[in-house]
Amino acid sequence: MADTKETFSDKLLGFTLPGRSARGRLVRMEGVLEDVLSAHDYPPPITHLLGEALVLGALIGGLLKGETAQMTMQAQTKGGIVNLLVCDYRAGAVRGYADFDAERLASLGANPSLAALFGEGFLAITFETEGRQRYQGIVPLEGSSLAEACELYFSQSEQIPTLIRVASRAGANGRMAAGLLLQHLADGEEGRERLHVRMDHPDWEHVAIMAGSISHDELLDPALSLEAIAWRLFHEEEEVRVLGGDRLSRGCRCSAEHYATIIARFPPEEQEAMRNEEGVVVVDCAFCSRLFELTV
Repeated sequence: MADTKETFSDKLLGFTLPGRSARGRLVRMEGVLEDVLSAHDYPPPITHLLGEALVLGALIGGLLKGETAQMTMQAQTKGGIVNLLVCDYRAGAVRGYADFDAERLASLGANPSLAALFGEGFLAITFETEGRQRYQGIVPLEGSSLAEACELYFSQSEQIPTLIRVASRAGANGRMAAGLLLQHLADGEEGRERLHVRMDHPDWEHVAIMAGSISHDELLDPALSLEAIAWRLFHEEEEVRVLGGDRLSRGCRCSAEHYATIIARFPPEEQEAMRNEEGVVVVDCAFCSRLFELTV
């Protein structure tokens, strides 16, 4: 493993296993997690769910290259307790929001299942490259967690063997969430089988077993650096190459100027209909829970 300053929290760590054609991402969130979740008074089940989504957003979004490349993840259903869960990632900036039925949620108890929260929901993951190209995959919201649903996305939509592990907890010292993503990459495309559609490739089976041994306590141990986790899991490999990654921050990009630009695109009669009795257009940003009063 190359020498690098150790990474503990609120920064993404990338790594590759060149001898196994695999790549990975590790992340642990503390301060940035509190920043995002503090925008709303979420009950514990939603705090846990959104925390998991933010970790997944960082792990998946961290695969993109470029300052303007963005990943957006949405989980929603018709008639479910959680109407919408959305988060996105762009160059280390993360944000997320959940809309839910508080009365119905209260009837489920402390640890509702994913199926109880979403019913027959779906997960949509949208990537926008730095060149403004967009592509999206949609899969059923199945499994016991959002992490399992994301594994299904990569298997079905991208045909990339992927393992994801996420852990979170809330205690006297605040909230913490962490995760690991590992993928097997294509060895070649022309004239032979695409290796990344082989879920039983021996290299992938080996690294998946190693990565699958990670415990929640290891992911959440504040004294254990992300580099140390990668080394613990793959110390028998010939090389573990650390790539570093983005520093994380709350990334709500709302501003009065931004909303004024959007509203200006509407016809004058529609702009007029948006105004309140004082002639002001009030925009409520769900991500950061701020009100913007515009006089456009």
